[in-house]
Amino acid sequence: MILTAVAVVAVAGFAVYRLHAVFASQDVTSTPSGSDSDIVPFNPKHVVLEVFGPPGTVATITYLDVNAQPQRADAVPLPWAYDTTTTQPAVFVNVAAQGDSDSIGCRIRIDDVVKDERSVNTLNAYTYCLDKSG
Repeated sequence: MILTAVAVVAVAGFAVYRLHAVFASQDVTSTPSGSDSDIVPFNPKHVVLEVFGPPGTVATITYLDVNAQPQRADAVPLPWAYDTTTTQPAVFVNVAAQGDSDSIGCRIRIDDVVKDERSVNTLNAYTYCLDKSG
């Protein structure tokens, strides 16, 4: 009886050993502990949101940052700009502004290419710019 139990354990151990070899679990490669695991930015995008108007204009500005998080800036003297760099493959940015003058404009630039630009001339001017493909 004992001899049979030892034989079963030996055969099972050999089967497990062979299965490990078949699935290459013995070829474990690991990263050396001293290696740099930081992600290196590839193809970073330079994003600039701008709001402009006549000198002395004060505006309320709402915008989506490069992480698509809504932001708000109250009583901002113009010109105003949000300037950042991101490594995201695409960005969705939006800016809207209402000023206390008769003229206001906005612009979205990604990698120095104007993606959207608008200007409005009306009482308490309001404008917005949007880019979904950046």
